Amino acid sequence: MTEHKEQNSATMNNAAETAEEQTRTQTEDQAAEQVLDDLDSLRAKLQEAEQKRDEYLYLAQRTRADFENYQKRMKRDQAEERRYAQVPLAFDLLSALDNLERATAAAEQAGEKGPLVQGVAMVHTQLLDILRRHGVTRIEAQGKPFDPNCHQAVTQLPSKEHPPMTVVQVLEQGYLIHDRVLRPARVVVSTAPEPTDKPV
Repeated sequence: MTEHKEQNSATMNNAAETAEEQTRTQTEDQAAEQVLDDLDSLRAKLQEAEQKRDEYLYLAQRTRADFENYQKRMKRDQAEERRYAQVPLAFDLLSALDNLERATAAAEQAGEKGPLVQGVAMVHTQLLDILRRHGVTRIEAQGKPFDPNCHQAVTQLPSKEHPPMTVVQVLEQGYLIHDRVLRPARVVVSTAPEPTDKPV
């Protein structure tokens, strides 16, 4: 009987150990599944974080490129603004320059060559030099083909000596400031002479 008890006790111990082993195996399996689930969850979060990182990196690079372009554009605009800052003053001086030219031309027509005329001519030349130093130059129009960007046609004149659409007379000088028209030249433009019908 003692032997039987010992066998029962051993069987029970074996059954308990087996049950404990099964429980441990189930716990380990559950823990492994939990670890795998956690690993999958971490991988998904990592992938999402990498995607967001890439989006933010692209956004940062784009913002940086936009800012650099903005800086370049601002520098270009500022340089352009500085280059053409004298436009209002230069434009206002043109009327005084025109009056000096008219005074000199009237004195020449009257045959005057005294010191006053010479002084006016010197002031005229000096003003032209000052304007030239600041990028203001005359538009050479006389005898040139008509250019609507630089010339303003006041009237047309039939001419046999000049091809059609040629500037035959400058009524008011035009000026450029650097590469822009400050004031177009007011000109007379040639046209083809009208045919004369001779009776036969």
